[in-house]
Amino acid sequence: MTMQPHDHILRAQDEERERIIGEILRMGEMSVAQLEAALDVVERRDDRAAERIIANDDAIDAIEREVSQDVMMTATRGPLARDLREILAALRIVSDLERIGDYASNIAKRSKALNQAPPLPLAGGLAPLGVLAARQVRDVLEAYRNADAEAAQRVRERDAELDAAYTRLFRELLTYMMEDARAITGCTHLLFMAKNLERIGDHATNIAENIWFVVRGEDNLPPREKRDDTNTTS
Repeated sequence: MTMQPHDHILRAQDEERERIIGEILRMGEMSVAQLEAALDVVERRDDRAAERIIANDDAIDAIEREVSQDVMMTATRGPLARDLREILAALRIVSDLERIGDYASNIAKRSKALNQAPPLPLAGGLAPLGVLAARQVRDVLEAYRNADAEAAQRVRERDAELDAAYTRLFRELLTYMMEDARAITGCTHLLFMAKNLERIGDHATNIAENIWFVVRGEDNLPPREKRDDTNTTS
């Protein structure tokens, strides 16, 4: 059976779509690998490894630019409603992944500053928070790979767990600083690093919401539970 010109166009569009999804997933894997590597250098107090992580952020930025250009090219080919949702979501998702890479790089930068002082006991509290953040990113990438709206929604709901862990560490660090003024500089770096991890969770939530939008064609999700109480005075 001879393939008609229309069939060739549809096949080419499907191939381009799969290629873009593959690039987004590759970018996501690089971002979460950066995060996990940054958490490792914090624990090992390794300045050289931190420098490599900081330098690798440029590669993530480059992919973000390439994917954004590819997505915009796809948008000029008369996409249908589902395609338009995928295009809009793809642009949002690569932006979120780029920010995740930035936060991982920031953690690596702060680890170098942290290494100038003696080890802090509370530095170990960063690792469990990092594990939660990395799991959120890996799970939302899997949901994106499978176009699984329900899995994306579970990631979105779990962000409250990350918020609560961040709030606990935030309060522990503040208490430690009040008890020992010599720890203020180091604890301040840890506070910023913890906030970076909390923000990574927010970006994973953004990706989850965009997956829901692509699959379900709606974005009227109910308000999600938030447990970041660091802005309260209580």
